[in-house]
Amino acid sequence: MYTNRTPLSIAEYWRWWVVHLWVEGFFEVFATVAIAYLCSELGFLKKSSALKATYMTAILYLGSGVIGTLHHLYFSGTPAFIAAMGSVASALEVVPLTLIGFEVVKTLKLSQAAEGFYRWPLRFFLGTCFWNLVGAGIFGFLINPPIVLYYSQALNTTPIHAHSALFGVYGSLAIALMLFPLREMVPQRAWNEKLLRFSFWAINGGLAAMLVFSLIPSGFYQLAASVNYGTWYARSAAVVGSPWIHWTVWLRMPGDIFFALGALAIFVFTMQAVIAIFYPNQNLAEIKTPNYF
Repeated sequence: MYTNRTPLSIAEYWRWWVVHLWVEGFFEVFATVAIAYLCSELGFLKKSSALKATYMTAILYLGSGVIGTLHHLYFSGTPAFIAAMGSVASALEVVPLTLIGFEVVKTLKLSQAAEGFYRWPLRFFLGTCFWNLVGAGIFGFLINPPIVLYYSQALNTTPIHAHSALFGVYGSLAIALMLFPLREMVPQRAWNEKLLRFSFWAINGGLAAMLVFSLIPSGFYQLAASVNYGTWYARSAAVVGSPWIHWTVWLRMPGDIFFALGALAIFVFTMQAVIAIFYPNQNLAEIKTPNYF
């Protein structure tokens, strides 16, 4: 739809459509259906609840998939009633997966021993549900209303939502979907729960620290500048290069480092698991694990 001679504004327009039709449409359906199916098969979710969530997310996708993206087009000539429909459809997208998460947590509280074998795959599934509610839901709604979006568009308020929703939901989901088949294939001796525990808390804690200490302070600082003086000023060198923004950039590093260590832990775990599968006679003690795990 565009070439190397297409103006950047047009190229960005189509890029946003592609990204959001996938992220706010199909990916949300895929995450909900995958978690609903696996949790119902394992007995952590009633089949009736899984079916209801699947139908709800499918109806939202097929019935309002395009409409749900129209909250991005408030100020490009979109009729008011279309923008309102986009807001409602977009807000409902996170509901099915959130309801699944609440029911799974309730089931696990009733029977802590039930999760046993699948403890950490389920933990990453619950992390997916949590960030779906917080990152995609709360932080998405934070910048979604027209009056807020008018001032916050293209500021650091957008990465607050984007970072927490993209990795929080789909990154955690990818890890969980990897761990489920590995749990069936990897011998018990090679299933290193210590690494998985560290990885889970480091990844989620690092992501939370990145938001709390960096993106949220810098985003709201820019938002205040935008409300008081205009978006042009909030994106100017006077704000972007200010001491406060510099401090928030440095404050992001601890969360990033913690997150990276969590990613390294899951990588080490996966390598150990693969070796145990393909080389069952390999002595895993020979594979050194860093002491900080």
